[in-house]
Amino acid sequence: MPRLNEETMEKRRRHILTSAWSCFSRDGFHATSMDDVIAATGMSSSAVYRYFRSKDDLIDAAADEALTLVRDMFGQLLERRPTPSPAEVLEAMAGEARDRGEGKPYDLTRIAIQAWGEALRSPELEERTRTFYLAVRGSLAELALRWREEGCLPSTADPEQVATILMTLMPGLLVSRHLVTPVSAEQLIGGLSSLAAAIGTAPSS
Repeated sequence: MPRLNEETMEKRRRHILTSAWSCFSRDGFHATSMDDVIAATGMSSSAVYRYFRSKDDLIDAAADEALTLVRDMFGQLLERRPTPSPAEVLEAMAGEARDRGEGKPYDLTRIAIQAWGEALRSPELEERTRTFYLAVRGSLAELALRWREEGCLPSTADPEQVATILMTLMPGLLVSRHLVTPVSAEQLIGGLSSLAAAIGTAPSS
């Protein structure tokens, strides 16, 4: 039997992954079996196990991919010149939470929510997730520092605090989309603006 070239192997691996994502999006990690994934791929079990030894391997790969989505979104915003405004970043976050998965048989934002729970069960995934989010927070702090230097934030603003708020918003946007109702950019910006104004005018104790 001829050896597969690297391009073909990568295509097959990706096909298995996207098939697993479709199953995970629909049924969740724990209600999905390896037999479900194998059936979704249309491949033989031996072919699938050649790339992934177990469902846990597929769950780890799915979790990593879902986390990468968040990193890539903020990374692209950080690379833009001129620097996107705070409002533009909030619009991008709301749009990512709202539109991700449109037109595809899988939705990695659903998988991201499951991955957070899985990280509480798996010490290895928990460590990878924590390292990942600390790196994302560092990128967001850099963005906030740029805003402060460009006058979008007060000179007294703490970039780390701003980064923490932005990073905390993303999980809430995903949970709201799937369990409540999608949050629009207008709602997000309006609510944060009103809250900031109220905090700024609140009497000190």
